[in-house]
Amino acid sequence: MASHYPLDTTRNPERDAFNERLLCFLGRSPTPFHAVSMMASALEAAGFEYLSEHDHWQLDAGGRYYTVRNGSSIVAFTKGTEPVLDKGIRMVGAHTDSPCLMVKPAPDINTREYFKLGVEVYGGALLNPWFDRDLSIAGRVVYREGDTLKQSLVDFETPVAVIPSLAIHLDRQANENRSVNPQTDIPPIIFQAREDRCRTFRDVLAKRFFAQAGSELEILDYDLYCYDVQKPALVGVYEDFIASARIDNLLSCFVGLEALVNSDPQQTCMLVCNDHEEVGSASANGAQGPMLSSVLERLIPDAAERARAISRSLLISADNAHGIHPNYPAKHDDNHGPLLNGGPVVKINARQRYATNSVTSSLFQHLAKEVDVPVQRFVTRTDMACGSTIGPITAAEVGVPTIDVGVPTFAMHSVRELAGVDDACYLWRVLSRFFALTSAPVIDETSL
Repeated sequence: MASHYPLDTTRNPERDAFNERLLCFLGRSPTPFHAVSMMASALEAAGFEYLSEHDHWQLDAGGRYYTVRNGSSIVAFTKGTEPVLDKGIRMVGAHTDSPCLMVKPAPDINTREYFKLGVEVYGGALLNPWFDRDLSIAGRVVYREGDTLKQSLVDFETPVAVIPSLAIHLDRQANENRSVNPQTDIPPIIFQAREDRCRTFRDVLAKRFFAQAGSELEILDYDLYCYDVQKPALVGVYEDFIASARIDNLLSCFVGLEALVNSDPQQTCMLVCNDHEEVGSASANGAQGPMLSSVLERLIPDAAERARAISRSLLISADNAHGIHPNYPAKHDDNHGPLLNGGPVVKINARQRYATNSVTSSLFQHLAKEVDVPVQRFVTRTDMACGSTIGPITAAEVGVPTIDVGVPTFAMHSVRELAGVDDACYLWRVLSRFFALTSAPVIDETSL
């Protein structure tokens, strides 16, 4: 029997170990709530102290802290022993959410004895890849037990739903012009309706996760999402690629986390991972909300000192970039087509859809050169619209100098995306160097 080994026997132990941890994180984070829970556990293991927003914060030099809002956004930081007014804050930003199908509050649909779930499209999802996938459901459930309100993470884990395609015999033009109606075409089937089975989806939830709690338990509401159960994997004859759901943007969250937990305790460093980026960031815990500003106010209470520190700080907004697609090269600018495994990408847009400018770009390139990491650039075609990130929003809200970067990716916003095996580790090396800087990370304006 032939053994299974990749043809390329040249291994990179540091990269391979990093990617193994990355794949585990992606696979165990089907929703923003699970991702933040995973990150909180890693921070606790690294000696970070949880701070409740309800409480007074006592922050000590050399301390490591984190706080969570709504269970789906997290800010973690170290209060360095070096003076923050002189050294600034080294900040990395990312987002925890990904385009997906979100279960509606009253989702029950019974059609010809098939029980389906009403779902709403969250973010700019590519819908066609969701058909014929083994889907599960995960998220947060809020319930009442006696006189107490509680919340719990839930995950069906196994395939419990599917969206079958319409056979080509019934739609002969499917390969030419099939479109997807998000109201009628994508409700997943979860079982066949019978007399001896649950009558509502909430009954399914209660029986699956709360059967031992007794009759006093009542499910009040939930944030639940469908997800593909196919596990993250290395793919390609030479294992050149990482295939997974939610690479955009949990990959950046993980890279920032790995860099922060090993950061220099002398420097003030911060990781900000917001929810709701895919739907505009305008929420209490999105990048356009007050969460980061609130943390900065507690970290540096004096407004004038805080403004001085922010002026000496730098935010690296890490969110995936479009790699040049070999089947669609005309969709890219000829001079700005990032390659997978070609290194992190600096993202630039004249209309400030990305917050990069020549100074922040140069700072990132300088950091990358110090750790021998290649850097690429992305500019969208001038005749195409450009996406955006938390970078411009955070820069506008806080006033911090910002750069937008990310690893090159295929199939962004699909149910399964593709990245290169080298690029996450490349970005981690740059962010680790960034967190280790002993001087202020920005260029003094008096040098002009």
